[in-house]
Amino acid sequence: MNPIIVIPARLAATRLPGKPLADIAGKLMILHVLERAREAGIGPVAVAAGDQPIMDAVREAGGTAVLADEDVPSGTDRVQRAMAALDPQGRHDVVVNLQGDFPTLDPAALRAVLLPLADPGIDIGTLVCPIADAAELATDSFVKCACAFGGEAVIAPALYFSRAPVPWGPGPHWHHIGIYAFRRAALERFVALPPSPLELRERLEQLRALEAGMRIGAARIAHGPFGVDTPHDLDRARALLAR
Repeated sequence: MNPIIVIPARLAATRLPGKPLADIAGKLMILHVLERAREAGIGPVAVAAGDQPIMDAVREAGGTAVLADEDVPSGTDRVQRAMAALDPQGRHDVVVNLQGDFPTLDPAALRAVLLPLADPGIDIGTLVCPIADAAELATDSFVKCACAFGGEAVIAPALYFSRAPVPWGPGPHWHHIGIYAFRRAALERFVALPPSPLELRERLEQLRALEAGMRIGAARIAHGPFGVDTPHDLDRARALLAR
């Protein structure tokens, strides 16, 4: 594999506008994420910027950024648009889509998301971690992945994703972490597909891939990063990274 990490970031956000440029411990959030991605050591890193100020900030810090400011429906589409500029020759056969609001990300998670792609039949790798308690299980913002790990296995097929507490019955439940490793061909196919019925119903774009017959493999990690979506999340990130 020859991966590249692409971080989609835009200033427009419903709950925390401008968050990629929020200051956290003296550094912009997007630059924290950029550093964590570089520390993973799996390949080059670039930002797919939805706005000129983000691109300027990344380039001023010595990073790679391209402006993908077209009216696109999702970060995944922004990543695909950016790849046309970043790698028109198609040298990178795997594209890791890393959200730009994970400033406390453990770089090891980016190495783990590649593990499912060791199986040539898997189109997309992603991550899950255990759901800690009943409150998380019942919260619709904690997306659940229906998957089952046998024994000491760390990879399992992702059979479904839902905001509901699936699967039913006793046993572990898994929180889906929205980091993806796409095979390049799978990324191109995914963005060309129309939104699917279950995707629209659950408001989860990864269901589009499953409904189209694409295979997603989930790698389990012990703990997931938290995304900065609200002012409270931002305060928490500032406290953690100020230590």
